[in-house]
Amino acid sequence: MSSDLDQIFVTLKHWLLGLLANVLPAPLLPVVSALISIAAIIAVFASLFALMTILERKGLGRIQNRYGPNRVGPLGFLQPAADGIKALIKEDVVPRAADKVVHLLAPVMLVITALLVFAVLPVGRNMVAIDLDAGLLFFFAVGAGSELAVFMAGWSSRNKYALLGAMRAVAQMVSYEIPLILSTVTVVMIAGTLSPVKIVEAQGTHGWLLPDWYVFTPWGFAGFILFMIAANAESNRSPFDLPEGESELVAGYFTEYSGFKFALFFLAEYLALFAVSGLGITLFLGGWNPLFPGLTLIPSWAWFFAKLFALMALFIWTRGTLPRLRVDQLMNFAWKFMLPLSLINLVTAAVWHYMPPGLPRWLICLMLVVGPYLLLGRGLFKHKQLTKRVYRYAE
Repeated sequence: MSSDLDQIFVTLKHWLLGLLANVLPAPLLPVVSALISIAAIIAVFASLFALMTILERKGLGRIQNRYGPNRVGPLGFLQPAADGIKALIKEDVVPRAADKVVHLLAPVMLVITALLVFAVLPVGRNMVAIDLDAGLLFFFAVGAGSELAVFMAGWSSRNKYALLGAMRAVAQMVSYEIPLILSTVTVVMIAGTLSPVKIVEAQGTHGWLLPDWYVFTPWGFAGFILFMIAANAESNRSPFDLPEGESELVAGYFTEYSGFKFALFFLAEYLALFAVSGLGITLFLGGWNPLFPGLTLIPSWAWFFAKLFALMALFIWTRGTLPRLRVDQLMNFAWKFMLPLSLINLVTAAVWHYMPPGLPRWLICLMLVVGPYLLLGRGLFKHKQLTKRVYRYAE
């Protein structure tokens, strides 16, 4: 029964293809199979986008001691539908001097690149659109197109604030993409493969107490933290939302966008966040594998989405808690802290791989992770002359 529930979507797709095989020529079946996978990806993650917008607004409302959306529908859960209708019928205003073709293509390209990377993410056992041996390379190669789309949006608007926001966004995304990729190299070194499916399968065993997920190793935990910080910055989420700094740039690279085009930018940001969170789950959190061997009754796809919701809750918590950084702090943190730690973590993973299992391996790898963290942190704050903040309240 549990196996049937685990493979229910795979079985459903094969049943549908079997029906279509009776009416369609054989050469068209692979195309139809690909279209079914594409439709499933769009339907699932677009629905998840609508759900997460309302959950995030309600979560931030609770963090900031307010209600959040509570008027449209039961408990406000129809608010995403109202927002979608408003975006569809709102006037599309394009600046007179804008490059209208590029202005239109920028949000479309951003959404396409965000959707394409889902093709190589395994969301469950036997549930991956394309099982590529070099799936990680595909993920990062396609994802790099988002920088071009952001620059297209800022440049085509013919607005100095939009252009400055685009340049700032590209600088930020390029800077944090380096530690993001380097943190994944440690997993490739240990797993010996670039296939996301094989990386998940390599974490499918269980030790004495915890599963053999890479996050439960010194290099894996450090790589996971570095990966999540860089993913937050890549998605332009708070506290790294400098490209949208309202006090300086109005709304950043999409200042001159309105209506449905603006909604596409909003959609692309969430899709990119889902995609990079899914990659983090695949690389460090065991993918679809359960936390304990006795929990295999729960379908593999349910484990993946449960982990995805947990990471999204972490992103919402971070957004509602941390203040926005300055530009110099943003860049210093990437180049003087994240990049050196990522390089040191590569050495740590190599030491872990070549040392025999046991307590000495754990101690040495912990020293290689914690020592540089303390030294680099002290170096960053050495000349800051930070003091304890004293809060004064009005009488």
